[in-house]
Amino acid sequence: MSGTAERMSVSSTSPTVFLQSAKFKMSGVDILSRSNLDVKPKLLCGREKPVYRHAQHTNKAFESLNEMRRMGLLCDVCIVAGKQELHCHKSVLAACSQYFYAMFTNEMSESKMKIITLQEIDPVALSLLIDFVYTSEIHVTEDNVQTLLPAANILQVTEVRDACCDFLQAQLHPSNSLGIRDFADLHACQDLYNYAQTYTEQHFTEVVHYDEFLSMGVEAVCKLISSDRLTVTSEEQVYEAVMSWVNHNLPARQDCIEQLLENVRLPLMNQDYIVQKVEEEPLVKANSRCKDYLIEAMKYHLLKNEQKPLYKTPRTQPRNPIGLPKVLLVIGGQAPKAIRSVECYDFQEERWYQLAEMPSRRCRCGVAVLNGLVYAVGGFNGSLRVRSIDVYDPLKDTWNSCPSMEARRSTLGVAVLNGNIYAVGGFDGAAGLDSAEYFDVRAGMWKSMSNMSTRRSSVGVGVVGGLLYAVGGYDGASRSCLSSVEFYNPVFDTWTLVADMSCRRSGAGVGVVDGLLYAVGGHDGPLVRKSVEAYNPETNTWTAIADMHMSRRNAGNTTVQT
Repeated sequence: MSGTAERMSVSSTSPTVFLQSAKFKMSGVDILSRSNLDVKPKLLCGREKPVYRHAQHTNKAFESLNEMRRMGLLCDVCIVAGKQELHCHKSVLAACSQYFYAMFTNEMSESKMKIITLQEIDPVALSLLIDFVYTSEIHVTEDNVQTLLPAANILQVTEVRDACCDFLQAQLHPSNSLGIRDFADLHACQDLYNYAQTYTEQHFTEVVHYDEFLSMGVEAVCKLISSDRLTVTSEEQVYEAVMSWVNHNLPARQDCIEQLLENVRLPLMNQDYIVQKVEEEPLVKANSRCKDYLIEAMKYHLLKNEQKPLYKTPRTQPRNPIGLPKVLLVIGGQAPKAIRSVECYDFQEERWYQLAEMPSRRCRCGVAVLNGLVYAVGGFNGSLRVRSIDVYDPLKDTWNSCPSMEARRSTLGVAVLNGNIYAVGGFDGAAGLDSAEYFDVRAGMWKSMSNMSTRRSSVGVGVVGGLLYAVGGYDGASRSCLSSVEFYNPVFDTWTLVADMSCRRSGAGVGVVDGLLYAVGGHDGPLVRKSVEAYNPETNTWTAIADMHMSRRNAGNTTVQT
């Protein structure tokens, strides 16, 4: 044979090749003889169509290759794992696996071999992966995922590895999140590891009740409880988890108490809890280093509120839970009567979801977020102004009751300051209120505070520099909207008037950006405003900024960090 490609000639003496069709039957000779006829169709200019593409061509080609594999046709390699022997085509394996591509194209010894043995691959997993290479289909199950993912990782079949990670992610539960996290870490699945770690931090209070947590080593427990992102409503929950872990195997773990308490933020606990629980724990009493942690906590509680931020140790820094994916909650309202409905908008999925309804109807309420929980405060139920508080847990999609306020309040201002929830002013059904109160979350009770200088319903509130500002509102006694502003100092329990706004604003939106307090819109009797102004606490001055395009009152607003 010459170096050039040998031509296949067809003559009258050649074997006849037939093409079968529902419309015709022709021999290869007939087709060739007809193709020599000088028949050329006349084409119209400008009528060319785009490149023809058959949507099913690739699928059909792989179906044929898979059938050839099953029949052992044109296979040029045999992959062996255990007792499993799989005859395949090198080109197909190389096209779908970087592992095989490197093996067959980089002058490795295996590139010349007809039989290749893979020692580290599970035989069943290998068979499933080869099937996937030819069919693009695979069924990931609880029974095969723990062998399939490592095999897909080794062979670099990334689509199957990702499918296994998605499967495990969907299986996450407080009882298995630590195991899935460690499995992901072992096989370098970083996205799954991060997701499982975040899930564990978000569900920490549930995770600690299961065997995976109780079976952890002390170093792993310390690493987990040291995370700033633990979602807990109080540091007491972290301490109780630690003691549960120690008591699970007390003889072997009692000496770990010092190492563990180093990562528990005792200063952030309720003082009574420290004295009654932590200080009385025998393991703590017997350890001198743990006593130092107790002294640190008690010193912290003796400081004034304005001094506490200056006392910085790893145990005095509040945790910053990562929480759930960022969502927007819409709570209650009027449609046209007060409703219980709650919805959330997921910014990643760009869709609305219905959440668990509130236990009671309410509109014109205040809303605050603290320690991962959402508080719906006061409001109007369609008949009465209410004192009740409903608390939403986004991790469980459940609402629970909370101690009621002293006063009935709707159109009130609500804010969070120093770990407490403040309810300011409002309307009780008969008159506007000059009173305010705050909810001590650790004590679980509402506490009184000094009154404002005037009644303020439809008041806006904001926190700047550790001070709570009450902005404008409506004074029911004089039946006038207000331009006055005052701030509350929690250290001295006093309200202090500051510079008035440029105009009266009731129902203004209030927000804080870069240390400035913004008053947005609002109304002065019949006039609804589109103007906006900003207050600088350092200069005690208000400055007008650009007007909005539309007039607004009772508008909601928030600050977005970009």
